[in-house]
Amino acid sequence: MDILVILVPLALGLGLLGLVGFLWSLNSGQYDDLDGATWRAIMDDDDRIPEAAREPDQETPGSGATTLTKPRLPGLKS
Repeated sequence: MDILVILVPLALGLGLLGLVGFLWSLNSGQYDDLDGATWRAIMDDDDRIPEAAREPDQETPGSGATTLTKPRLPGLKS
């Protein structure tokens, strides 16, 4: 029973710390955009062209790649 003298204040302190952390997150705007993360998770990113499948005229600026050094994926029509 002597351990309760330590455990009860420790439990109350941890609960208070959790409550303070939750209230801080509410005030700092952590829960303002509830739908944004949902839509980012299900957005379709398949419209991006892989780097190896790009045509020579679609080079990224500053890449320095030429048509001779660009890899091609097997099975793709040029």
